Amino acid sequence: MTQTTPAAVAAAPPPESETAVHRLKPNAIGLLGVVFMAIATAAPITAMTGNVPFMISAGTGKGTPAAFLIAMVVLAVFSVGFTTMSKHITATGAFYGFISYGLGRTIGLASGLLAAFAYMVFEPSLIGIFASFGTNTVLAQFDTHIPWWVFAIAMLAINAVGTWFGVAVAEKLLVVLLFTEITVLAVMAVSVAVHGGGPHGFSLSPLNPVAAFTGPSAGLGLFFAFWSWVGFESTAMYGEESKNPKKIIPKATMIAVLGIGVFYVLVSWMAMSGNGIDESVDLAGSANPMDVFFNPTTTYVGHWAVTAMQWLMMTGSLACGMAFHNCAARYLYALGREGVLPVLQRTLGRTHPKHGSPHIAGLVQTIIAGLLIAGFGIAGKDPYTGTYTLLAILGTMAILVVQSLCSFAVLVYFRNNHPETRHWFKTLVAPLTGGLAMLGVVVLLVVNMGTAAGAESGSLVLKATPWLVGLVGAAGIGYALYLKLRDPARYALLGRTVLEEAHER
Repeated sequence: MTQTTPAAVAAAPPPESETAVHRLKPNAIGLLGVVFMAIATAAPITAMTGNVPFMISAGTGKGTPAAFLIAMVVLAVFSVGFTTMSKHITATGAFYGFISYGLGRTIGLASGLLAAFAYMVFEPSLIGIFASFGTNTVLAQFDTHIPWWVFAIAMLAINAVGTWFGVAVAEKLLVVLLFTEITVLAVMAVSVAVHGGGPHGFSLSPLNPVAAFTGPSAGLGLFFAFWSWVGFESTAMYGEESKNPKKIIPKATMIAVLGIGVFYVLVSWMAMSGNGIDESVDLAGSANPMDVFFNPTTTYVGHWAVTAMQWLMMTGSLACGMAFHNCAARYLYALGREGVLPVLQRTLGRTHPKHGSPHIAGLVQTIIAGLLIAGFGIAGKDPYTGTYTLLAILGTMAILVVQSLCSFAVLVYFRNNHPETRHWFKTLVAPLTGGLAMLGVVVLLVVNMGTAAGAESGSLVLKATPWLVGLVGAAGIGYALYLKLRDPARYALLGRTVLEEAHER
């Protein structure tokens, strides 16, 4: 069983029935499994084919590969503090636990609710883009129209089943889906490189960091670059289910950040080189912006690879949505098992007796995602330009705020604890720099929110986004203060349920 930490129990001993909670199945996933789950949330093929053309045409322009390089460095610095803290704390509610220990239970609960909220809206967002890709791909390949909601229902069912049977089942499916989408992009990039870098050869100018600030809107482009990594931090959620989490989680996080980064830089660079740098700018601003990838793939690999890429855009969004479903279920489970509300401990906080999965939390997340999809559908929103875009922006704003708080939590935590592992860079400079950089990305999002939303720039959902994020955070703070005054024993448990054999130390 998982226990609350001795410190929390000593502060305010809760009833015996509330200290013992269900835990997730241990040793269910290894290093590569955690890495794959994290990379799946970034959806590499969706990030490349969806974000790169827009970044070239309206953002960082010819310096788009450099924008990914800048984002990789910043996120690697952020991850230094994040991974250092993960060596001391292992909990399914990753940010929730980290921030609770660093900045206190009140800010911790607000962060936990914001993180849960972000992952809860990310899943229906990805269902929207999957449904759109599904309808368009089947129509293009078979000249048959299948309504988008058929694909949406199918994805809801797949995600629900995957979480019910445990992380090991989801991992196996994600490995297959992720491997195929990475392979087709890698084949294109390698083929361009083998053929001398495209019609004009290799050009290093797109890799010059200065070039990232010379496009139409550097701020917008850089935001999309950071957006392409959203979900990498989910590694810490799988600590309780992984083998030797104190070693696996830090390694998996850095592998995911650097692996995704190198991949994004090389693939975007080779795609632009394959067309020609100037020609890529023209293609990105055309009626068919995905030709930035489809043209070099057809030229250097073959038309079959373009067909495969269209299908893999579907499976890539499916993999991403499934990973986010797992993230949301684990956050709901983490909040539930601590009995933030007593009824949640007996429902969301329970695990499947056989599979050790957060099955009830997963089912609740499926219902929430289904309701959001239905609501946007009834409102007449397009599954791609409406549902996907609006919910992705909403979730991204929430998770970026939490990432910022996590960096400052690392800084405060090590200032007050563990003098033996304090380090001028790992526990001071890195988290401070990462936190300020994350706040900068939040500003980029707020400033460029309307442009990023495209056709939905006037949507009420978009206008309400900062207010919704603020409302969720304020609700967490308010409820935590209420518990502090009215139920100190329950307040003492907030963010303190960690893996018994690897608790905070």
